[in-house]
Amino acid sequence: MSLPVNLDMDVLRSFVTGIELGSFARAASRLGRSPSAISLQLRKLEDQVGQQLVQKRGRGLVLTEAGEMLLGYARRLLDLNDAALSAVGSPALSGRVRIGLPQDFAETWLPETLGRFARLHPGVRIDAHVDRNATLRSRLDEGQFDLALLWDEDGRERDGAVIGTLPMAWIGPRRGVTPGTDRPIPLVLFGSPCIFRHAALNALDAAAIPWRISFSSPGLAGLWAAVSAGLGLTVRTPHGLPAALTALDPEESGLPRLPSLSLRLLEARTRSDPAVERLAALLTDVLTVAIGEMDHATNVAPH
Repeated sequence: MSLPVNLDMDVLRSFVTGIELGSFARAASRLGRSPSAISLQLRKLEDQVGQQLVQKRGRGLVLTEAGEMLLGYARRLLDLNDAALSAVGSPALSGRVRIGLPQDFAETWLPETLGRFARLHPGVRIDAHVDRNATLRSRLDEGQFDLALLWDEDGRERDGAVIGTLPMAWIGPRRGVTPGTDRPIPLVLFGSPCIFRHAALNALDAAAIPWRISFSSPGLAGLWAAVSAGLGLTVRTPHGLPAALTALDPEESGLPRLPSLSLRLLEARTRSDPAVERLAALLTDVLTVAIGEMDHATNVAPH
């Protein structure tokens, strides 16, 4: 009777990191290995499972059906591996971490990330508050948060670490003709103060394009619903768009180009807390991957 094959955790980590970063070359840099070593690990993994895991598409690689299946198992195995090492090798963390985050991420990676942290550190209580950028900044300054993920409104923020940069985009319904062909252009926006509202109106005014506010909402779900219903266009980043919506090409739609926004993770100016630092590190890793996936969703190159 043959013995079962034991999957190598290092190989699985290289596989998952390459897919999440959108490039095995990036995975090599992140993991401190050479690109050729990562390519050998990928071939070893394919030999172990007896299936092709990636295939060529254009100039890049995409997951096969077997690769997609293995990716889910690999992520769970790595989470369990990391949880075991954390439980046995590190002092148990405890306490409370108060964190503020923008609405853009509340329905995408946020619940899974906080759930992962809770599994790794069950003794830490997480109090997460989702709100608009100005409110989050004010509450951080007042000492109500230990961590806050904030959009850098004017590019002059000096606190915290830059996680990445995301483009602003005109968002419209995926079906039919967009309201962007109307004059004045109907807009679906948050009320003031709002970074995205400010950018949209400034861009339209600079291009001498008339506009009107057709719908205002305090929450992102309301914006998505109004745009899906055809009430107007909105401006956000392309991250986590509902299936019914799409980012519009400025040239094709006749709309002005929009600036990009930096995303920063800020810590309160208090004494160092291991739980806060651990959550900050996890958020940084997850966001780096999420932004990398947006930039390299279809190209996974092994070189």
